[in-house]
Amino acid sequence: MRPYLTLVRRELGSYFVSLTGYLIIAAVQFLLGLSFVILLQALSGKPFDVPITEAFYNNGLFWLILLLAPPVVTMRTFAQEKFSGTYETLMTTPVGDWQVVLAKYTGALIFFMLAWAPLVFYPLVLSRLSVNLTEVDTGALAGTMIGLLLFGSLYVAIGCFASSVTRSQIIAAMNTFVLGLGLFLLSFLSQIVAPSPGWQTGFFSHVSMIEHMRDFTRGIISSQQVVYYVTMTLFFLFLTHTAVESRRWK
Repeated sequence: MRPYLTLVRRELGSYFVSLTGYLIIAAVQFLLGLSFVILLQALSGKPFDVPITEAFYNNGLFWLILLLAPPVVTMRTFAQEKFSGTYETLMTTPVGDWQVVLAKYTGALIFFMLAWAPLVFYPLVLSRLSVNLTEVDTGALAGTMIGLLLFGSLYVAIGCFASSVTRSQIIAAMNTFVLGLGLFLLSFLSQIVAPSPGWQTGFFSHVSMIEHMRDFTRGIISSQQVVYYVTMTLFFLFLTHTAVESRRWK
């Protein structure tokens, strides 16, 4: 456990010893703030007929951040180690492959959630400043953060896998974005292909990230959705471990 925690601190600290980490947080906060301003302008003088969290989720910038942030956060996890020549040194230390994979994944996921953390205060600030807005639904707010954690877990795992198979951070980021975008576009299958009653309807609903996030922002958390994200996350972590372990076969 101690080597794992040491590697997590090393990975998480690497984001804050360079300008890159601060630029990522600044960019995420800028886009979140911009989407918040757009939301306020769109709802100026109008009553809220949906939870604040759902109104925020309906903004396109929300999905833009969710798709762009993971590739930038994870592109350096393995690719930079390979490019700088420290990868072999790291892998020859007395730590297991799974410890390295999980430590890098954990560090990247914590940083990803830290970049999103200020989102919690936006509805609270709005409820304080508005005279017509009722108290913030803490269940919906908690569901939104759980949804972000599940989304982030999957997308960070995809990013770690993409970074583990290349030496180029740019290629890693591009591959992560393409894979993440592909999963996101599955949400529109029901609009492209008319689902027939039966398994197709259930499948389209099961893979639709848009429907998942809509439920999360309303405070609705389904065990099927949790199992979907956990399973997909474990799958990509397994692929990452396989890519890391493949160095022994060369």
